[in-house]
Amino acid sequence: MKYIDGFRNPEAARALTERIHQAAEKLSLDRRPVRLMEVCGTHTMAIARHGIHHLLPDSVRMISGPGCPVCVTDSGYIDAALRLAERGVIIATFGDMLRVPGSQGSLAEARSRGAKVVICLSPDLAVDLALGHPQSEVVFLAIGFETTVAPVISVIEIAHEKKVKNFSLLTAFKQVPPALDALVQDPDVQVQGFLCPAHVSAIIGANAYRPLVEKQRIPCVVAGFEPLDILYGIWHLISQLADGRAELVNTYERVVKPEGNRRAQGVIARLLVAADASWRGIGVIPGSGLAIRSEYADLDAALRFGVSTDGGKTHGGCRCGDVLKGKIRPSECKLFGVACRPEQPIGSCMVSSEGSCAAHYRYLR
Repeated sequence: MKYIDGFRNPEAARALTERIHQAAEKLSLDRRPVRLMEVCGTHTMAIARHGIHHLLPDSVRMISGPGCPVCVTDSGYIDAALRLAERGVIIATFGDMLRVPGSQGSLAEARSRGAKVVICLSPDLAVDLALGHPQSEVVFLAIGFETTVAPVISVIEIAHEKKVKNFSLLTAFKQVPPALDALVQDPDVQVQGFLCPAHVSAIIGANAYRPLVEKQRIPCVVAGFEPLDILYGIWHLISQLADGRAELVNTYERVVKPEGNRRAQGVIARLLVAADASWRGIGVIPGSGLAIRSEYADLDAALRFGVSTDGGKTHGGCRCGDVLKGKIRPSECKLFGVACRPEQPIGSCMVSSEGSCAAHYRYLR
């Protein structure tokens, strides 16, 4: 408990807030307000929960990015899962995917109509589900950023070892660095610095952002999730911008190493290959996905069943895409808090507990 308290010390928070305001005074007037993007959904929730928005000067604005894997899962992917369910396939999934909207509803709605949708707390339980139902096909919905890719995709080797023939994965893995590079180049986004995701960084390593810093000349700071972690990261970003610098800083060294987790990286490299990926509301970002290697094509549900995860439609009034790119705040969507609420979400950003809209609804309304 003392460890946590050390990162929630009120006096230290006040001192850091004062340093942030002092650094912000040095920002050139033509760059106000500076837009800093927190990429991770856990950061978004922590910033909202601890009221950090209200501690910052008017010249600094925190905006949320596409850092929630559930939120960025394209509606076409949900449509593909629904088509498989209609064909009698047992869909195994983590619980947070149940209410993600596709073009024609969600998995929760399909389950209420009799579709076989089973919540699994871990990927290996999906393999056990297939072993327990040898006469049925079982498809596991494998989504996520680099944080969870290794443990999820490792079920490929488990399935091969157990010689499971009725199991496959429908993948929608995403990689963060290519998405950040695309956002920097989008003139509608206008982001001046990144508060990089901690969980992802623990896997890919802080050095994964170095090419982005050097190529795009944009400050990147890896930070933890405690209030002082976040404030310290924001101070680093503002100080760099005030001095005209663009550097990579890792303030979360107690968890994130420069090289990352080599073992997890090895699993990913062994079973997956980089591919283009479609992000909900953003579109296709080249090289931002991870696809199953051809050696394991028999476990690729899209190939096995001939389904496409492309396309898909979203609700006409939903602006999740603009929220995910930081173009607008959730409250600027006309559906927010009216037609779209946590108990009845229309957009994916309201579904996940780490979604921007969910965070704003809970803490910032």
